[in-house]
Amino acid sequence: MSPTVSDGPVPNRALARTWLDRVIGAVSPSREAARVAARIRTQTMLRAYDGAAGGRRFDGWPTPSTSADAEIGQSLARLRARCRDLSRNNPHAKRAVTVWTTNLVGDGIVPRANTTKAGLDSKVDALFAQFVETCDAGGQLDFFGLQSLAVRGMIDGGETLIRRRWRRGDDGLPVPVQFQVLEGDHLDHDKSTAFETGARIVQGVEFDAIGRRSAYWMFRDHPGDSIASLRGGLASRPVPASEVAHLYLKERTQTRGVPWGHAVLHRLRDLDDYEDAEIMRKKVEACVVAFVLGQTPEDVEDGQSIAPEVVTQGGLAIEKFEPGLIARVKGGTDVKFNSPSGSSGFPAYIKAGLHSIAAGYELPYALLSGDLSEVNFSSSRVGLVEFRRLVTQRQWQCVIKMACQPMWDWFIEAAQLVGKIPAGPIPCEWQPPAFESVNPLDDANADMVNVRSGKVTMPELIAKTGRNPDDVLAEHAAWKKKVDAAGLVFDSDPSKVARAGTEQPSITAGEKPAPHPVPAA
Repeated sequence: MSPTVSDGPVPNRALARTWLDRVIGAVSPSREAARVAARIRTQTMLRAYDGAAGGRRFDGWPTPSTSADAEIGQSLARLRARCRDLSRNNPHAKRAVTVWTTNLVGDGIVPRANTTKAGLDSKVDALFAQFVETCDAGGQLDFFGLQSLAVRGMIDGGETLIRRRWRRGDDGLPVPVQFQVLEGDHLDHDKSTAFETGARIVQGVEFDAIGRRSAYWMFRDHPGDSIASLRGGLASRPVPASEVAHLYLKERTQTRGVPWGHAVLHRLRDLDDYEDAEIMRKKVEACVVAFVLGQTPEDVEDGQSIAPEVVTQGGLAIEKFEPGLIARVKGGTDVKFNSPSGSSGFPAYIKAGLHSIAAGYELPYALLSGDLSEVNFSSSRVGLVEFRRLVTQRQWQCVIKMACQPMWDWFIEAAQLVGKIPAGPIPCEWQPPAFESVNPLDDANADMVNVRSGKVTMPELIAKTGRNPDDVLAEHAAWKKKVDAAGLVFDSDPSKVARAGTEQPSITAGEKPAPHPVPAA
């Protein structure tokens, strides 16, 4: 039986009744109505998004609906190896990693104790200042150097592990703990399983029955190190999650991280190949200085004008190009000097490729390439504002949350364990490095207006520069005391010099400043 349609013209094929609809409708009209309604919803959904349509335009486009872990599990090892190779050998990839690390960490993301108790805060900060210099388990970097190393490993390799290492009390450290930064290769990527209790292991990360991270299955040594097999380091062992901080950019509900340059691997490789091909073409053209063309009358009479033999000046057949080569057609007498051709499309292709690479790394083109030829003040400022928003987001939602805060908590726990600070929660506030101002004078005037209007406080502005407001205030007080003792008056002292530069009466403690005169109407 062939499909039929309902009586009368039907403008929408989704409303057409098939023979199966008629059969079902004879038994259960409600079932028939449900079938037609479902067909209408399906047709509407497919028409709502052109990207979901079929046809030749979308043939050959594989779009599997796999989870993030499934996609990463198949590709992570190769992505990581290729991104690291490009960072070693491709200047643009290396530049991208450096720019991101510099903007995310800079001189360091600084913590300050924030218990609202001035004495306790000062004590904790002083202890942390000692700990900063000794926290590296390798003994080479300080706390902020470990931040840079961890962030660089995350950008280049997709993820970084920071492991807590307890130390003995007689090691002479301010607090008995240090940190070890490890590459993501230390996680056993092939270890995945599920347990009857509901717990599971996903690519080396173990979760309990309610989805909390409970352990990391880690190799003792880097699996790519030759010493790993000698020390039996190819067998992974569980390390409690409380001892490990896992730093990676979480873009989906994923367990592992991927390198930040994964979207532009092909473009970086193609750009390298194009540059190599262009350089080789230029080398070949530059090798040949001249051609000696033409033939003697005897050669023409002998019928040798169709395929002349090309030889060097010494009569040897040419098998490879060398610098300064003069190619001679046997018997030739006419000298033609070679003029290498230009490459009009080369700069445009390189620039277009770098734009794509910058987009893949989510960097402004000028920062990646260093090309400021088409950048003006307005465009650079607009681009930097957007980029700095992205930097701030990743500082607070990724670097500080996943790496810095766990290290602070480990420091506090170790300090309380040996009685250096009292028990109880010790919160801290983090201060990322300040961004350099593009227009310092205008920004300073804007800050002054915001403070005077009450939008921000002076401590908040000082904190944005990366300094402790209390330290700045103490320095001001000490400096003012020295200046007053020397009998000097500087234009920068608002208590003695007005904004216009005129001297005004000094204000002693407890006095109120005289009101400014109101100009006559």
